[in-house]
Amino acid sequence: MTATNGSIPNLTLKTLARTFFKEATGYGFTQVDYVKFVNILLDMAMKSDPEVAERSGSGGYELPVGTTVSAGLPLRGEHLIVRQFEPEQDLPVLDRWLADGWGRYFLLSSTTAQRLDAHEVVRSENSVIGMITLPDSTPIGSVAFLDHDPAQKKAELRKLIGDVGQRRKGFGKEASALWIKYGLEVLNLKKIYLSTLNTNIRNIKLNEELGFIVEGMLHNEVFIDGTYHDVLRMGLWRE
Repeated sequence: MTATNGSIPNLTLKTLARTFFKEATGYGFTQVDYVKFVNILLDMAMKSDPEVAERSGSGGYELPVGTTVSAGLPLRGEHLIVRQFEPEQDLPVLDRWLADGWGRYFLLSSTTAQRLDAHEVVRSENSVIGMITLPDSTPIGSVAFLDHDPAQKKAELRKLIGDVGQRRKGFGKEASALWIKYGLEVLNLKKIYLSTLNTNIRNIKLNEELGFIVEGMLHNEVFIDGTYHDVLRMGLWRE
């Protein structure tokens, strides 16, 4: 979460710098290019141009006024609903989404790089799964708490907007916020964490807005499609 005094944690800065460095190296940056780039950033920051210097938020994601999850599922947001996952009708839909190039990451193990079996995950007593639908009941995605540990009161958050046509509309963020609040208030979780291969600035910022902070980066942790990938670990907790 971004600090209220505007200072970003060093670990977040290092994570962002590493991500940019990898991309810049592939682009062909030389040492001179890095110096020029830093000077341009400093010039923009000193000018405080609102068009190029994005203002940092206070962190934490607030649900729309009137939203409540205290009664359990279904969770009703401003634009969507998160209901109980019904295996008989929902598993075929989830299987179809998981076949998508992006959807396969929903059940990808961050430690073995192997995709978890959807049917085993659904049957596991350590899984809590919800189905994201539009107000007209059309399913568009899923959220889950994997490795739910009631004794330790922690779980790993997973989210997926499976309907390609509904991506990049803010549904993932709204569903995640509902699911996080459900985990804290109904499942009584003390900590929620996520592990993601998506280490770009936009993804980190989005997760920070949901209340997560960077806990660490596992460098070259998994081998997928012939390439080693970093795994970013972020977490949120309540006192």
